Amino acid sequence: MTSDQAPALWPFIPGRGLPPTGAAMGVDQHSGGTFYADPFAWVKDPDIPVTNPNIVVIGKPGQGKSAGVKCFINRMMDFGYKAFIPGDIKDEYEGLCRAYGVEPFAVGPGLSARINPLSIGPLGRGWDQLPREEAVGRAAVIFRRWLTLMRGLVSSQKIGEARVPFGPTEEMVVKQALERLTGYAVGDTTIRETTIPRLWRLLDEPPNGLIAVCRFDGRRDFFDQTRLLRDALGQLVSGALAGLFDDSTTVDVDWSAPIQSLSLSRLLPLGDEATGIALSCVNSWASAMREVSEAGDRRIIPHDESWREMRLGPQAVQGVDASLRLSRAHGDIHILVLHKPSDLLSVGDRGSQAQNIAKDLLHLADTKILYGQEAGVANDLEDLLELGPMARHLVTDWAIQAPGRALWRVGGLQFKVTGVIHPAEQRLTYTNDAMG
Repeated sequence: MTSDQAPALWPFIPGRGLPPTGAAMGVDQHSGGTFYADPFAWVKDPDIPVTNPNIVVIGKPGQGKSAGVKCFINRMMDFGYKAFIPGDIKDEYEGLCRAYGVEPFAVGPGLSARINPLSIGPLGRGWDQLPREEAVGRAAVIFRRWLTLMRGLVSSQKIGEARVPFGPTEEMVVKQALERLTGYAVGDTTIRETTIPRLWRLLDEPPNGLIAVCRFDGRRDFFDQTRLLRDALGQLVSGALAGLFDDSTTVDVDWSAPIQSLSLSRLLPLGDEATGIALSCVNSWASAMREVSEAGDRRIIPHDESWREMRLGPQAVQGVDASLRLSRAHGDIHILVLHKPSDLLSVGDRGSQAQNIAKDLLHLADTKILYGQEAGVANDLEDLLELGPMARHLVTDWAIQAPGRALWRVGGLQFKVTGVIHPAEQRLTYTNDAMG
């Protein structure tokens, strides 16, 4: 057969490789040459079937996925990229931060750092100088981000087995309240920052004007219709995370630094749900900080424990979905790190909205890095990624035999790559300190 027919039956016969741009990640076992990774360069290359720069990394613990992500971040800094870790649950990035002279921020009980998830961000700068059309456009972005957050936080709470509803009525009430608290409703020349406790207090003691504009039949009707919403907000204010996300932000991030990290490891004793809510708050705040970025300011943003956030319900999953969809606009590379495919399947019941949205996240990342997995997960891999028998065999046989081996899927192209870690990177990427 001809050379253009052969790959149909032997898809791993090497053809044209990727261009040698970006970070050198290891050895391409098919060509014997160096394998380079640069997701934004791939997006701009019409010959590479990639439309977004996002990456999904899946691998069994101990197979080298965390080290691979940190090596990628470290090496891409030579190409003008910076990194931001919005919620380092296990303090895995502390060594990399300190290697660049950066001290990570930490949020937790007894610590002074505070994050306001309702921060306005850079879109609020120079508000009094904005033309009306631009002010309206910015306000739409700000309130949409806040509503996405509040929808996720409120619906993450349960009454028995059912989640607290956040439908059109709740959305209208929260939006009108936020517009009043910021001054936007009355056309103030500046837009004021507000917090979740102020929102809760306003709804608990609503002015007559708010009740009227939301079309309730008096105060009693307002209280009856918004009871679950107000109780959910009250729980956020007085619950396990009280004092951490309910005041003005005290973290002064130097965005010119090569890397910044926000540690949430002190929240782990509070449980998965509290940690997931914290991740939602931090990610909303981080999105605000990235809504206005200078040209060429490209960030690599890893999400190591996003399953904790996505298990809060479909609204929380939609928040992660929104971050990945905005990657091209913000100049960001989002990296979703998973232990196994079932991390996405466990965010909701089989066939649920949350599970379907989570599975669709894979389509928002055109680059998949598959480290070694046990044969038992092969069916999940096949179901989510349509690997095919040869690729599945690589992941469950060749890759699992040694850390650092991975199948890279770049669009429709596949590469068998052995990662290489330089001795100088060993201490920056080692994640087994707790094991001695």
